[in-house]
Amino acid sequence: MSMKAIVKSVLSGDSLILRGRPGPDGQVPKERMLYLADITAPKPGTATREDEPWAFESREFLRTHAVGKEITFTSTHSLPPSERDDIPRDIGSGEIGGVDLTSEVLRNGWAKLKDLKRDPTEEDLRRKDLENEAKAAGKGVWNPHGPQARSVNYTMPTDSQGFISEWKGKSIDGIVEQVKDGSTLRIRLLMPDGDHQFVNIALAGVRCPRSSTSKQGETAEQWGEEAKYFTESRLLQRAVKVQLLSLPSLTATPFQTGPNASAPPPASIFIGNVLHPAGNVAEHLVGAGLARVVDWHAGMLSASGAMERLRAAEKTAKERRACLYANTASVPAAKTNGTGQPTTKGDSQSFEGVVTRVWSGDQVSVLERDTGKERRLQLSSTRSPKLSDPKQAHYANEAREFLRKKLIGKHVRVHVDFTRPREGEFEERECATIRYGGHHANIAEQLIEKGLASVVRHRQDDENRSPDYDKLMAAEQAAMAEARGIHSGKEHPAPKPPLNISETNSRATQFLNGFKRQGRIPAVVDYVASGSRFKVFLPKDNQVLTLVLGGIRAPRTARNLSEKSEPLGPEAAEFATRRYMQRDVEIEVDTVDKSGGFIGALYLNKNENAAVALVKEGLASVHSYSAESLPWAKQLYDAEAEAKREKRGLWKDYEEEEAKTPEVEQSNGEAGPLKTEYLDVIVSDVRTSNGFGFSVQILNTEGIASLEKLMRDFSLHYRAMPPVPGYTPRSGELVSAKFSDGSWYRAKVRRSSPVKKEAEVTFIDYGNQDTVAFSNIRPLDPKFRSLPGQAHDARLSFIKLVAPDSEYYPEAIDRFRQLCEGRKLVANVDHREGPLLHLRLMDPTANTEPLASINADLLRDGLASIDRKGCRYLSSYPAVEKKLRESINLAKRERLGMFEFGDVEEDE
Repeated sequence: MSMKAIVKSVLSGDSLILRGRPGPDGQVPKERMLYLADITAPKPGTATREDEPWAFESREFLRTHAVGKEITFTSTHSLPPSERDDIPRDIGSGEIGGVDLTSEVLRNGWAKLKDLKRDPTEEDLRRKDLENEAKAAGKGVWNPHGPQARSVNYTMPTDSQGFISEWKGKSIDGIVEQVKDGSTLRIRLLMPDGDHQFVNIALAGVRCPRSSTSKQGETAEQWGEEAKYFTESRLLQRAVKVQLLSLPSLTATPFQTGPNASAPPPASIFIGNVLHPAGNVAEHLVGAGLARVVDWHAGMLSASGAMERLRAAEKTAKERRACLYANTASVPAAKTNGTGQPTTKGDSQSFEGVVTRVWSGDQVSVLERDTGKERRLQLSSTRSPKLSDPKQAHYANEAREFLRKKLIGKHVRVHVDFTRPREGEFEERECATIRYGGHHANIAEQLIEKGLASVVRHRQDDENRSPDYDKLMAAEQAAMAEARGIHSGKEHPAPKPPLNISETNSRATQFLNGFKRQGRIPAVVDYVASGSRFKVFLPKDNQVLTLVLGGIRAPRTARNLSEKSEPLGPEAAEFATRRYMQRDVEIEVDTVDKSGGFIGALYLNKNENAAVALVKEGLASVHSYSAESLPWAKQLYDAEAEAKREKRGLWKDYEEEEAKTPEVEQSNGEAGPLKTEYLDVIVSDVRTSNGFGFSVQILNTEGIASLEKLMRDFSLHYRAMPPVPGYTPRSGELVSAKFSDGSWYRAKVRRSSPVKKEAEVTFIDYGNQDTVAFSNIRPLDPKFRSLPGQAHDARLSFIKLVAPDSEYYPEAIDRFRQLCEGRKLVANVDHREGPLLHLRLMDPTANTEPLASINADLLRDGLASIDRKGCRYLSSYPAVEKKLRESINLAKRERLGMFEFGDVEEDE
């Protein structure tokens, strides 16, 4: 009686393993072995026995012809099961698609007829004729030239690391020889040199439950057999492409190995991708709920997008509650994406703020913009080195300093991912993802990529983690591969504590003259004791000192619970803390007080005097006796006069007659009108990120004429210039960069990333900005440096466009481009704010009315408003102000732009 089955695999040119159809409830089908009667094929080898000649080719012929197809077979004789398993064994014949397998194998010369011990039948004679034909044609095993010489290695490579280094990421042809469980395969690699190498592969990114054949003596886990069958039915003895990615064990824990660690023992398995023409089976396993995602593989998969696809498949399986995810309550947002998009957990919240303090390499304080509340935050899924461990202290300081330079005083976007409950000596802490800059970079990802922190290994069922967890793992993998920071194996001595040179008056006096000779000294504010008293760190000399601001007196702040603060003392200390804490500053020393404190000045951003700022806010008063000898005494008195006039802080109830108040010198922002200065310009770039702005080139000048000549020589010079090996551009450096149009232009580096091998640059002759790969950047030849940049940053005088979050903002930008781009305009400089020009733009071809301008046109269209706060010089141009007011009134009357639903102009 004939039976039907599916060919599961082929052992040799005369032996097949068959399986039935799955049960009605998905039960794994039973198997049986079929030996083709009356023929014998060469036997494949094992680890202890070599292949017989033509064994691989014989098996391959039958494998490609039969595996995965339905077979109709007849058993002529049954054999007892083997001792190793209880699989039924039969001797018989089989047909696939009406073709007899025995005849097909003989016809192609891949088997020989056995010597018969019975009288030959008609079928026996026909098969003998087929064998003779194959022999005469030199087919298969009858080929007189013999088989191709090859080496077959049945064991894993002895030099595992060397093998991975040679073949990592490359595509190698292979045949799946065994499925141990759903995610563990034994594969024959068909190496390019003709040799065969057997390897064990764990599918990257996933882990299936254990099957009964995974490890001898262990029972199968739930869904283990189903996962194994899922993979077997799709990949066993199929041709695949293999990409080796990694060894199975993680790189040693940071600080536990040195650079001279001994070589690891040979690996018993590799981690890699196994790709079938139908796709990556790992994604299908997860989607079917038969595998879980392995988090720590994210580092090797995120760059190709494979981890993102696995997360998407995991989300689908959880939504369907398939197999392993049958008890999943809901799909947690934090774990189903690596894109950095906000999650929506009950306790989660997003806000914007300013970083006021860096506590360690993974903890910062952020002042919330809307509420004014300061919140201490832990970076989600991030662990920095411990300062208390001498082996880690160096990197702990590096991590803290990295965060300080990147974040302190900067505007950030915060998303609180979860709250870590109080545990032992650890307090409850909000764990958050913090992004900063125009590209909203995740600071934790950058920290880990530098090798200055590691990723927390969460439990498989722990959904409280960073929404960028996969990206963090990828960053850690990159840091490990490049041996950066804590993964370098380098041992650094614990940092020496800084020397306190303000400990006594006698010690401080020794340094006084040296500090006076130096003038301004770079420093970092380490602590704010009160509004006018700071602990300052000098990184160059590893020293700390106490700095007291000279010429002022700030209200005293209580140092302990038994003391009482003076009025406005806490406010002065808070202002100084928010403004100067952990900032890069410069100090200037004048003298030393009796306790060893240095009296002098503190400058932020080169020109902001901290003493003047405190006095201006009404949080300190001028100490006349000590202020008289100071070079900035006039600034102090002017600031105090302004604070009195505005009744700020200490001067809240000040009632002195206005006539006795010293007149405050008019600030630059309130200066009178500039002399009329008409310029021919073209708008060379329009920027819409981080607020609206644009750049102009001033025409009919020697600079533009020189630029045209320079660009001709420049293009010829750099077109044929090869890349400079190992060149890394630095921030602030003038370079030659290739723009997206394929041409080379002069540029200035804004930010450089040696990790990504790219830099953000500003093209100094046109004003536009771009991110350019290092390969498209060259050092700027000195002969092209003499001409100043021809692009001038500018803004519109008197007006501001609608806010970026307004629905009319895109229309406003488009209208500005329509009025300005590609046109030769006339501009009047109404105000100069450092290098920024405040321009009134006019199109001489459109309107010749004396006060007509593009500025007024934007108001007339309802796409801008008068900017009284940002343009305090407006009152100096009464005629222009009248024209602008007329334009905006017309827009209101005709309900144009933002006035479509009424008067929404801000109260000025």
